[in-house]
Amino acid sequence: MTDTAAQTRDQRIAARLAARHSSERRFKALGFFAVALSAAVLAFLLFTMTANAIGGFKRAELRFQLDLSGGLLPVEPAQLKGDDRLQVLEAAGLRDVVKFAAAKALGDQAAAELDGESWREVAAAIVANPALLNTSFEVSLPASDDLASALRGEGRPEAVAMANDLKAKDQLDTAFDPGFLTRSDATSPQSVGIWGALKGSMLTMLVTLGLAFPIGVFAAVYLEEFAVRNRWTDLIEVSINNLAAVPSIIFGLLGLAVFLGIFPYWRSASLIGGMTLALMTMPVIVISGRNAIKAVPPSIRDAALAVGASRVQTVFHHVLPLALPGILTGTIIGMARALGETAPLLMIGMKAFVATPPEGFTSPSSVLPVQIFLWSDEINRGFVERTSAAIIVLLIFLLAMNGIAIYLRNRFENRW
Repeated sequence: MTDTAAQTRDQRIAARLAARHSSERRFKALGFFAVALSAAVLAFLLFTMTANAIGGFKRAELRFQLDLSGGLLPVEPAQLKGDDRLQVLEAAGLRDVVKFAAAKALGDQAAAELDGESWREVAAAIVANPALLNTSFEVSLPASDDLASALRGEGRPEAVAMANDLKAKDQLDTAFDPGFLTRSDATSPQSVGIWGALKGSMLTMLVTLGLAFPIGVFAAVYLEEFAVRNRWTDLIEVSINNLAAVPSIIFGLLGLAVFLGIFPYWRSASLIGGMTLALMTMPVIVISGRNAIKAVPPSIRDAALAVGASRVQTVFHHVLPLALPGILTGTIIGMARALGETAPLLMIGMKAFVATPPEGFTSPSSVLPVQIFLWSDEINRGFVERTSAAIIVLLIFLLAMNGIAIYLRNRFENRW
């Protein structure tokens, strides 16, 4: 009877161990499935966006020979060194020369589809290389929006037929558009660029980081190391936790009411946008900073105080350096969220059409998320492709910004 009871007990133990091991295998399988699914969704997103963005980095161009030999342009190389060099070339008739050369090489109907401001690209090439004067060289200039749409098989049948004929003659094709990275917003998808919005995002993020990081870190240090525990600090802690969960558009309303009320002439400026996003980012930095400071072992503080360090020296020489990696982690999360925000910036007017890059923090500007939002609302398919390209630029900017922050976090990380 004793042997039978022992055998039964062993069987129950073995059954429980088998069930435990089976549960562990199921948990591991579910974890692996979750990671694989996340990786697959991310890969699908990146593949889809990259495939759509390839066309956004290109534009339709007409290719023909431009002959400037025989002194066709009465311009001396010395005249191209002043600030009015484009005006000099325009006054010399470069615009008409380009139109005439296009009509001669492509025909009047196709030449009419040349972008009206394409001569400026020829002028920029001549300014960069004055040796092109009195020579013949091939140019590739942007086509009109209608011809670009026809090249994609859209629009009027006669335009599509003309586009196919030009393409067959190797006079029309799509090519990489480096100007997309150096131009600003425009009304034509053939002429738009992302530099204005990219520069606006950089300036806005600098203001956001310059305000949110020091204020958030000092607030976390004070609340965790120096503040007296009472009902007021408890109220402040609850308020900060609630602010971290407030919808971003509320901060936009706050920026509209406060910052634009104080600085009404800086509407849609990077300074106002940065201050608005700093309000939204600060609670995240405070919470992560407090948690990082709290994670530093008490023995570090006790050792510093035991050798004669003051309270301030203990915090800033020992505790804060050890907590800095955790603080930077929270800063990365907050800045990544701020970079992708659109709603609060729309509230303060950063949706205006800005055709030139901002000159400073108080100049009118746009930012990448708002620019993407505005382009996605356009009907022309060319803007859809440009939108995908702008998303890729935004992702690269985000990765670069986070990469720098992660490097700094690892650089200052200490182990104890």
